[in-house]
Amino acid sequence: MFDDTYKTLAAPSEGIYKEKGSKFLAFAYPVRTQEEIKSHLERLRKEYFDARHHCYAYILGPRKDAFRANDDGEPSGTGGRPIHGQILSADLTDTLIVVVRYFGGILLGASGLANAYKAAARDAIDHATIIEKTIDIRYRLHFEYALMNDVMRIIKDFDLKPENQDFGLDCKLDVSVRQTQSVRFYDAVMNLRAVRITSA
Repeated sequence: MFDDTYKTLAAPSEGIYKEKGSKFLAFAYPVRTQEEIKSHLERLRKEYFDARHHCYAYILGPRKDAFRANDDGEPSGTGGRPIHGQILSADLTDTLIVVVRYFGGILLGASGLANAYKAAARDAIDHATIIEKTIDIRYRLHFEYALMNDVMRIIKDFDLKPENQDFGLDCKLDVSVRQTQSVRFYDAVMNLRAVRITSA
């Protein structure tokens, strides 16, 4: 059976890891867009301007098809990739984790660095509330007022919440339908003949 759910963060969370005087502060955020990611990064860079590195990773989309890992000057693969790995291992998406590093004067080596970034990211995830969301498809229904009861009955049958309702002479409303129910819903609406259905 096709799965139409995914996991993400309910709210921002924080974590910390300390190693040989170095401090790794982790900040995890639920995000949906590149603009949100940019905004969080800019704010953290301003707030922790005196930190040596701001490594981060993110994964976006229900299919996890947009992602990036950034080492921000750390040796290649020691910062962003371990953070990205923790987002993956927690099976999260629409998630950004930034780890801010304050250097403590003692070099940790590549494996020590990777472990520190991984542990900080993991701590932020451990402090987060993880929620499950459904992959939804949004439809807009256009119909004449005479069909109102028929349309509302289908919406009630599928346990949906109508949005952006406009009940003039020509009525329209939007609904979000779980992907696994979308074909059945579409067919039910099309059976009414005079209802037009489009993507919202």
